[in-house]
Amino acid sequence: MKVFAIGSITNPPSPEQQPQVMAKEVPATLQLYLDGKIEQFWFRQDRPGVFFLMDAQSVEEARAAVQALPLAAGGFMTFELTPVGPLAPLGRLIQKQAA
Repeated sequence: MKVFAIGSITNPPSPEQQPQVMAKEVPATLQLYLDGKIEQFWFRQDRPGVFFLMDAQSVEEARAAVQALPLAAGGFMTFELTPVGPLAPLGRLIQKQAA
């Protein structure tokens, strides 16, 4: 299943905390990517945060993965998770061909 995980910084780390937290956040995020849990990722342009397109068995599995990231685990970031799938209504546009 595919899940969009939309992360927002809700409690920014202090300037003193940033180097410590980010030194753990970046490798942890890259490990999720290398493990195939995060397929694509983007930085938000509207406010501090991220968009992850995740591959997971369930929304709960995706939630556990992002909640374990240092920014979320430290209370600096929250995630909204949304399962997504193919745009099924487009199937109506395909004309059935007689065999």
